[in-house]
Formats: sequence, C-alpha cells, structure tokens
Amino acid sequence: MPARPAVTFDLWHTLVYLEPRGEAAYLAGQYDAAVRVLQDARAEPGAPPVTADQLRAAYDQELRLAVAESHAGRSVTPGEQIARAARALGRVPNPTAFEEALGRLVRATPFQTAPHALETLDAVRRLGMGVGIVSNTVGEPGRFILEMLRPRGFDRSVEVFTFSDEQPWTKPAPEIFLRTLDELGSIPDRAAHIGDGWADLEGARRAGLKGRVLFTGLHAYAPEYRSLNYAPTIDPALIQKEISDLREIVPIVEAWLAGDGAGAP
Repeated sequence: MPARPAVTFDLWHTLVYLEPRGEAAYLAGQYDAAVRVLQDARAEPGAPPVTADQLRAAYDQELRLAVAESHAGRSVTPGEQIARAARALGRVPNPTAFEEALGRLVRATPFQTAPHALETLDAVRRLGMGVGIVSNTVGEPGRFILEMLRPRGFDRSVEVFTFSDEQPWTKPAPEIFLRTLDELGSIPDRAAHIGDGWADLEGARRAGLKGRVLFTGLHAYAPEYRSLNYAPTIDPALIQKEISDLREIVPIVEAWLAGDGAGAP
C-alpha cells in the first residue's frame, strides 16, 4: 500500500496562542509554581537555607538549559528540570508536584485558538491527508495541553499528537517528525510541516520532508518568551513557503502532496 500524504503542524503560535500579556503571565505562573514546589521540598541534611530569589534562579537556570537542549533536539522534561533545580539546592526532588501544578496552570489559562485553525485542519483531512501535531513541550507536560485541546475540537481532525516531553527528542531532531509520520502511515517524501520558528523548518529539513512552511500570522511574542526561547536566525533557504493566514496552507499542500505526490515545492 502506498504511503499516504500527511501534514504536520506546530502548536504554539501556530494553532494555539496567547496575547503577549497573557503569555508573560503564563510564563510567570510557571516560575511561581516552581518556587512553591521548591519551597515545599524537604531539605537534605546540612543543606543551607535558601531565599525565594535563589529558588527562582535555580529553576530559571534549569529551564534555560532545557531550552538550549531542545535546540539541540534533546528533550528535558519539566519534571527533570525541577528535579535538577532541587538537587542543586540540596532539596529532595518532587517532580510529580511540579507537573501537577503546571497542569492546574494550563487549566486556568485562557489559551486562544488561532484564527481559522480548526477549519484548516478539517480541510486538510478532507483532502485525504493525515494530520498530526508536533510540539516542543519544554515548559509543561503535553498531556495537559492535550486535555486543553480536545474540548476545542482539535481531535476531530488531528490523528496524532506528538509532545516532546513524551519523547527523547525535540524539534529540530528528525526523529520526532519521523515518529509522527510513521504513526500517520506516511513518509517524508509525502509530507509537509507548518510552524512559526527555526526548529520547525530545520527539523523538517533534517527529516527530509517534502515541504516546509513558515507561518508568521502569530509572531507577536511576549518579550519574556522571546528572551527565554531564543533560537537561531532562520536561513531564508529553509523557507519554501511563507504564509500569514492558515487557510493559505490548503492549496499549498494540495499542490505538493495530492495525487501521486509529483508536485514540487
């Protein structure tokens, strides 16, 4: 049986977003949750007392290291981040408590669905293509993000949700794309990826995907988010198509992937 065509999408700032002020508040909530969990952690014998500022700094260091690792394609989960911060402070790690706090934060945050996201996903599925989401979940467990997405109707068209905290890899590692395509019954030469950043385009290139699309419609990042999630500058050669409206993707992937897949980007 020939491989089916498939389209994968980034999640954050592609299909789901927060306005800059809300994004800054969400990021601050992650830091606050980390401080509370570290404050409640039992100190090892002989460990010195620490201030809230020291707790925050310890978490900040581990989160930034995790982001740097993600740019190298390696996954460091939120639980691992808080465990490393706790050990650095002479505290007993409690990753479960941190993950549960992040889950409460996700549930309390008014995430917004990107304009035309659901209709675009539905339209791609009506073309007979597999649809997947590939998301770097460095700051929160993907299971809570999925819990947020399902009531919004994302699972109506999305067949495979791949979250990096559930994998050994992050974008731009090719493996996270190849795992998703395998689950969709597709192969790189019959697939395209859409996302808002360098890791999306570079990862799709490394995985050998036929198409790469840069989405610029939600590039209003909070300064705090942009500072934390620094990334290499996008080489223009990585961009095969650039769109600002998700509806533009439908004729693009139809031209690239429909039929015998002979169309060239």
